[in-house]
Amino acid sequence: MSQSDIVTSVSPPSPYIQRLVDPLVAEYLAGLPAIMLVGPRATGKTTTAIRSGASVLRLDRLSSAAPVRADPDAALSAYDEPVVIDEWQLVPEILGAVKRAVDEDSRPGRYILTGSSAADLTSVGWPATGRVVRVPVWGLTQRELVGDAGIRPFISRLFDGSLAHIGLPAHVPGLRDYVELALRGAFPEVVNQPSERLRRAWLSSYIDQLVARDIALAGPSRDPVRLRRYLQAVAANTAGSPEHKTLYEAAELNRLTALAYDDVLQSLLVVEHLPAWASSRLGQLSGTPKRHIIDPGLLGPLLGLDLRSVLRSADLLGRVIDSFVTAQLRSELAVCDEAPRMFHLRESHGRHEIDLILESSDGRVVALEFKADASPPASAAQHLRWMRDRIGDRFAFGAVMHSGPLPYMIDERIAALPICSIWGPDHRSPR
Repeated sequence: MSQSDIVTSVSPPSPYIQRLVDPLVAEYLAGLPAIMLVGPRATGKTTTAIRSGASVLRLDRLSSAAPVRADPDAALSAYDEPVVIDEWQLVPEILGAVKRAVDEDSRPGRYILTGSSAADLTSVGWPATGRVVRVPVWGLTQRELVGDAGIRPFISRLFDGSLAHIGLPAHVPGLRDYVELALRGAFPEVVNQPSERLRRAWLSSYIDQLVARDIALAGPSRDPVRLRRYLQAVAANTAGSPEHKTLYEAAELNRLTALAYDDVLQSLLVVEHLPAWASSRLGQLSGTPKRHIIDPGLLGPLLGLDLRSVLRSADLLGRVIDSFVTAQLRSELAVCDEAPRMFHLRESHGRHEIDLILESSDGRVVALEFKADASPPASAAQHLRWMRDRIGDRFAFGAVMHSGPLPYMIDERIAALPICSIWGPDHRSPR
């Protein structure tokens, strides 16, 4: 078989939406032999990868997969580099070939792997350790859709500790707009669908595939109905930190089955367990993680929600806004020079609670509260003041993210910021 028979030429789709991670992918390929784009299914990993590849090996196609199974080293050597290896988990033998190729020749920019984020669960003796560096690719953010994906991340500008670099986009949404954006979802396939009916059908199909196909990763007790019930229980508690017993009893499951489902949902990057932040200066803090449905668009088909039902429930409204804003910021983590990690904070007795904590590699902290209010009063920052006063200079900045149109300072190092400032311009940027 000739090379032309097995090598699929790369022709990037058009138009391409610039992703936040594009510069990171270019930087890593310039210095590393192999990278892997990881993220939930259908978030555009392959589309992003092929822009940087010279050829693509599609292992979901029998004509390409068969030669790899027969002789992975020979098959891999037939492709022009950088090689995009798509859906690698379908023929895991390819990882060994990548490892051997990198060990023999560690030139940068040789391989870009993409595929199911669940594959690590089922791989025995993961062979790519130390050879493949991961790059997260999440759903589309509003910055990628309507802003400038190339400017300095919003998170990094918050660590500056002032409003100097914070701007607003040309269109400032209202509360209804934010809820619509959240329920629309961030998958590239649904963002541009012309109707809510089509978007909901796609998202429902996504969930059906998840519970029908990926349930196999949970072990011998395979029951799509029970997995769906558990996912619905988690969805109903998104942006909350319920006790695990509350979830598995609501889904009518035992603890061990629920733990297995937790592993599957986290490995597939459908659900995130946001860890609790800890500090000796803040007294006794809860260690319970905060759970998020990573794409709040899945909340609609999972819970039967629409715009009106969310706006009628203060509890649902708060959860949807929280998960939406967290999703916007999650995508920035990998491209921030501060190398921040995300946490939440809650005192054990519940007097103080902060929705999101961003801690930089040098220990500085940005603390964020999310409100549906259009003009939150100074009292909305009480938990941020408490944290600022307790941790002192480690507190870089705090913000109450709200649904209104105006940014303003509330207190020293604490501001009220419209949610849309996340995708607004950098006022001091030369661009």
